[in-house]
Formats: sequence, structure tokens, C-alpha cells
Amino acid sequence: QGRHRYFELGEGITQLLEQISCLAAGQGHLRSRPGPQDSALRQCRVCYDHLAGRQAVQLFGFMRDNSLITGDCHEAGHLDLTRDGEFFCMSLGVDLAGLRAARRPICLPCLDWSERKTHLAGGLGAAFLTAFMSLGWIERYSGSRAMRITAEGELGFDRLLTT
Repeated sequence: QGRHRYFELGEGITQLLEQISCLAAGQGHLRSRPGPQDSALRQCRVCYDHLAGRQAVQLFGFMRDNSLITGDCHEAGHLDLTRDGEFFCMSLGVDLAGLRAARRPICLPCLDWSERKTHLAGGLGAAFLTAFMSLGWIERYSGSRAMRITAEGELGFDRLLTT
């Protein structure tokens, strides 16, 4: 998925790995690499050309939980907008007709490295990034992929994700 490859391990192997991790932790050899420690990158950033980070994962979860998108979020190309999802996107100023006319898939899942959960990629993911910037909800930090959520954005995301 993206630049990552995932493998499924049998239950016996996963139990063995957990036991080894516990043994290593008891010996003082536990080490984790959660990625960059920059909290701004973890909160909201650009992933290729779409929104990522905690804010994007929350948006994806909201869309999934409210049946605005359907499909398997673990396999690229198997997500679809529902009728309610179309209205949701149009309320944010997203040009769905333009997205459909493009050759690019509209909805793709993308695994977020900081949250280890899915956010939305594809044409719609890019359109959300553009829409949120146009609304003044997010601004890009100079020279960084990190995005700053503005005060207006805090209110906007709060209203959007609680309806």
C-alpha cells in the first residue's frame, strides 16, 4: 500500500514476536521509532498531494462511520462515495464532476505513518486539501509539509466532524 508492504503472520508467529518483545523490554532493549517527533507533522501535514495526520485520520473515520464512503479501507481502489458523501463533499465546495472527469481514482485509502490508521488519498483527498486551504482552515508552514490548523479551522473542523 503506497510505499509500504504488509505481510500477514500466523497467530503463532505473532505470539512469539510479542513474547520476544516483552523479553527484550525486560532486558532494557526495547526501542521504538514512531517517526518524526514534530507534533505539527503528526497533527496535520501534506502526504504527496493530500491531507494526512491526525486531522485527516479523524476526517476519514467520520466519513466511514457516517456512511459517507463505503468499501474496504485496506485495499487501494475499493472505496466509493455514497449519495450522502457526495452532498458532504459538495458542501465543502468540492467539484465532483471535475474529479470524475479526471483519470485519477476519486477515493483511495492511504495508511498514515504517524497514526497507523487510514486517511483519504486520491482526487478527493487532494480536493479536500485544496478546499480546506481555500476556506482558510489550514495553512502550510514555510519550508515544511506540516500544516497549521487556524482558529477558523479549529471551529470549522469541529462543526464538520460533529454533525
